[in-house]
Amino acid sequence: MSESTPAGVPAATFPITTGLGLPGAVIERDLGLAFGLVVRSMGFAKSFGAGSPRCARARCRSTPGLLEDSRRHAIDRMVENARLLGANAIVAMRFDSSEISQQLTEIVAYGTAVVVRPAG
Repeated sequence: MSESTPAGVPAATFPITTGLGLPGAVIERDLGLAFGLVVRSMGFAKSFGAGSPRCARARCRSTPGLLEDSRRHAIDRMVENARLLGANAIVAMRFDSSEISQQLTEIVAYGTAVVVRPAG
């Protein structure tokens, strides 16, 4: 692993774990909290459809996709925040969400930005 990951590299190549460490790596520095925040609106048409009896009986197909996209976007923002801090990995990553209003949902990805090096 390099000392820092260049900006523009996809989050998929930036090590992230829910654990307190990365296997095969040593944490050299703890740089503090990194987070990514996304606020999403269902939109009038989607919220109207979500309240319909048809949607209540069957699982709405658009909602899981919207949630997955929102989580990925929050992760991307968290990685960019960690890079700005000088990190090359994130440990102890978590998600949280809350409803701001009936139409707005906040999703946050957060974790500890760290600098790691290969063990050995």
